[in-house]
Amino acid sequence: MQFISVRDFRTSSAKIWKELPKEREMIITNNGKPIALLTPLTDRNLEENLSAIRQAQTIMALKQIQQQSIENGTNKITLQEINNEINLSRKEYKK
Repeated sequence: MQFISVRDFRTSSAKIWKELPKEREMIITNNGKPIALLTPLTDRNLEENLSAIRQAQTIMALKQIQQQSIENGTNKITLQEINNEINLSRKEYKK
């Protein structure tokens, strides 16, 4: 996997687009930090790739939520406590 700075991306974009199919993935960086992923797409694989990326993002978000729940100690709340909180929130919202 190749890492490309934003500056190189701006100045050498034609070269990058040409190399992308054989590289398969390129990471765009800004000040050494990754900010974007380039991957080759076709009309045939666009929807599949978007779906896979969205699925991966969802899994990462769920893992982050689970970790925050453990850190906050809310991972031990019972279903009844959750339902009570939902009902209280709904009552407050309706006011």
